Amino acid sequence: QVQLVESGGGLVQAGGSLRLSCAASGSIFSINGMGWYRQAPGKQRELVARITSGGSTSYADSVKGRFTISRDNAKNTVYLEMNSLKPEDTAVYYCNGEVRNSAFSLRNYWGQGTQVTVSS
Repeated sequence: QVQLVESGGGLVQAGGSLRLSCAASGSIFSINGMGWYRQAPGKQRELVARITSGGSTSYADSVKGRFTISRDNAKNTVYLEMNSLKPEDTAVYYCNGEVRNSAFSLRNYWGQGTQVTVSS
């Protein structure tokens, strides 16, 4: 059994910063790509940022230059540093990981989501 648990969401004023964390635990052999997605009310879930096991990153155009994704492979944890937050960043943020478990089966796992609210 593999679990991804997010933390760090909350309420912040526009221009402020937040740092999200997502820790994977359970029967993990290795983790390939990890990422952050978000879903605002009435909208589809969208990719925010992804990072490979080697550290290569990619970002949605809307967050480039403001958000930074990183990971600590020893801790099976991925982070999202969010700066210069805007009201349009308000959403539930979900962590995603492509995990190979101890039985060498590869699967995508999702966290339960953490709310980020940016007030104007």
